[in-house]
Amino acid sequence: MAGNGNGAEFSFVGTANGNGTARNGLAKIQTHEKKPNGICHDDTAAPVKAQTLDQLHSFQKKKSAPTTPIKGSQGALFAEEDRSKQQLQSISASLASLTRETGPRVVKGDPAKKGPETPKASHVSHHHHFTPTLSISDSALKFTHILYNLSPAELYEQAIKYEHGSFITSSGALATLSGAKTGRSPRDKRVVKDETTEDELWWGKGSPNIEMDEHTFLVNRERAVDYLNSLDKVFVNDQFLNWDPENKIKVRIVSARAYHSLFMHNMCIRPTPEELEDFGTPDFTIYNAGQFPCNRYTHYMTSSTSIDLNLARREMVILGTQYAGEMKKGLFSVMHYLMPKRQILSLHSGCNMGKDGDVALFFGLSGTGKTTLSTDHNRYLIGDDEHCWSENGVSNIEGGCYAKCIDLSGEKEPDIFNAIKFGAVLENVVFDEHNREVDYTDKSVTENTRAAYPIEYIPNAKIPCVGPHPKNVILLACDAFGVLPPVSKLNLAQTMYHFISGYTALVAGTEEGIKEPQATFSACFGAAFIMLHPTKYAAMLAEKMQKHGATGWLVNTGWSGGSYGSGNRIRLPYTRKIIDAIHSGSLLNAKFKKTEVFGLEIPTEVEGVPSEILDPMNTVRAVLPLLFQTPKFFVKLTMCTFFIVLLKIQWSDKDAYKETLLKLGGLFRKNFDVFASYKIGKDSKLTEEILAAGPVF
Repeated sequence: MAGNGNGAEFSFVGTANGNGTARNGLAKIQTHEKKPNGICHDDTAAPVKAQTLDQLHSFQKKKSAPTTPIKGSQGALFAEEDRSKQQLQSISASLASLTRETGPRVVKGDPAKKGPETPKASHVSHHHHFTPTLSISDSALKFTHILYNLSPAELYEQAIKYEHGSFITSSGALATLSGAKTGRSPRDKRVVKDETTEDELWWGKGSPNIEMDEHTFLVNRERAVDYLNSLDKVFVNDQFLNWDPENKIKVRIVSARAYHSLFMHNMCIRPTPEELEDFGTPDFTIYNAGQFPCNRYTHYMTSSTSIDLNLARREMVILGTQYAGEMKKGLFSVMHYLMPKRQILSLHSGCNMGKDGDVALFFGLSGTGKTTLSTDHNRYLIGDDEHCWSENGVSNIEGGCYAKCIDLSGEKEPDIFNAIKFGAVLENVVFDEHNREVDYTDKSVTENTRAAYPIEYIPNAKIPCVGPHPKNVILLACDAFGVLPPVSKLNLAQTMYHFISGYTALVAGTEEGIKEPQATFSACFGAAFIMLHPTKYAAMLAEKMQKHGATGWLVNTGWSGGSYGSGNRIRLPYTRKIIDAIHSGSLLNAKFKKTEVFGLEIPTEVEGVPSEILDPMNTVRAVLPLLFQTPKFFVKLTMCTFFIVLLKIQWSDKDAYKETLLKLGGLFRKNFDVFASYKIGKDSKLTEEILAAGPVF
């Protein structure tokens, strides 16, 4: 006997055949009124209110929208309609064809979701839309669905469902592919040269700015906009650059892939719902039509790829490359133009802050350890790549980090490794097809594997990402020649010289066609992104360092005991010990001696670092005695292995070292010739001091 909770109970009774069983041989169930003392158990629940499966699914998601009314509007409902209409008008204007003088008919929402094909404006609908007044093209006959500021979860769904090559890894990150391009294409990046930029920007030898005219830009813009408008849906991100509230820049990114939208969601500063309501017209707009090539017959085009900047129109167009880093670095170039106009120094640097408020800047190109060294669990992370230095102090330009993943491990870089979780984007990595565990050592797709994640994924990130004026300015160089010391203290003139020079080795995979490290010079440690002449940034840096008492340091994270191919890369733990000594201030109190040729001041001792490696000259003389002091080490080595060890950790002889040192000094001089004729500051005194700070033969 069992109760149903409604005053009735069930019992087995006889059936029509008179023997208590039904025709099929099973007992028949009959209900009776429940006995007064009966005990009933009801495991059922009230039925759902839905009449259909679609209605049931609609109950699963609660509508999320800003509730703060727009200033001056009456009533929350009216405010929501008005706000949505303004947003769509702004987006339609962004996507407007310049020849047709109109934008597409836009509607909010996913076209895959069931709903009316042509939304009406006369009633409140989940699909808000805007129709421009002029309609003279095919695109005006259809609605372009706008997926506006989607959350990471929504973008995961879009990527996995519609973008081939998108998977959720075992850590929860979204693994994606960037197509044929797995790195930036600097030779295909162009800037419109007009009456203003002709005088303001750096053109000519050594400059990253490849010119194009206004007409060609508009041709490419029209091509990108037409492609985006032809799609059923586009992703739109409205976000910010620069954590300094007084100098915040509004950016809009229009893209065709969920991968690109999630990447920029992570890399730009994410607005609050209240900030989004008052977003208005963006200060800069990106049109990412990377899946669609440019027309090679168009003037200035040299390939199917083109990344075009128009500073007057505040627009950027991407054609022929799906590599997401083009958007990040394109906006960085824009900041290198806009910020100096406000007397703010834009910097290609990492930045962290100690518990006592001491701030350090880390300059360096990709592969020099900028991200790794600025991500220190003993210090607060302000940012890993792009910053501004204003009268208020330093501020991060971005809202996320973009870390190299090749050979990444939880032991070597736990903060970065643990940040690769749900919401993070993994570019071009290889993973196990069954358990989805990523193999960070696999280079099958590219050596330039990357992870993009929000900065708050780093446990010790400082939010908001701002700090006081820097105490230390650290210039990182990956010396492929193996002759620069692991650390040296710089005076102001030397800091300027090495900042303008920007020497390092171009690490494999950072750019297309680079398979091995190559010695290179990149002005301001980021020549690919600067817009003005390097000396203008150098003058601003010198002024700020002098005003706020910052100390300059040159740290070599590259090779020691020989050039690339014969020496060894300086161990990361040693570099970390050096950086710790800089942060603590103990390195300032060390004894220093000068090197020949470059005249660098190098410490004789750093706690936790073998003294023998601090002076590259001594690696020839000191390695053998050091090894013979450890006889147990040799017991485990055959004579053959012993000679291999020597070749790996020391120069072959002193003459080879000096010859290589002079060779590198000559390369520095040759590179600096292009900057020697520029006057820095009000007179030529500072220029002369900087030139004198270079190598002396």
